[in-house]
Amino acid sequence: MRYYVNKNAQSNGDHEVHTATCSWLPHEGNRIYLGDFTSCGPAKAEAKKYYRTADGCAHCCPACHTR
Repeated sequence: MRYYVNKNAQSNGDHEVHTATCSWLPHEGNRIYLGDFTSCGPAKAEAKKYYRTADGCAHCCPACHTR
């Protein structure tokens, strides 16, 4: 699965990680491609290289959503 991180932080400061098929996937200009991963854990780790407050989307990455 392809994963992306939102360039825009949520109101709590988190930059959410999304799958390519997520209904909440940000517009192309507002996301960073993280790569292809078998689960959200490695994608979230990659996103933390960009944003230390990266967190999984509650909808498409619930296993990695912590806040």
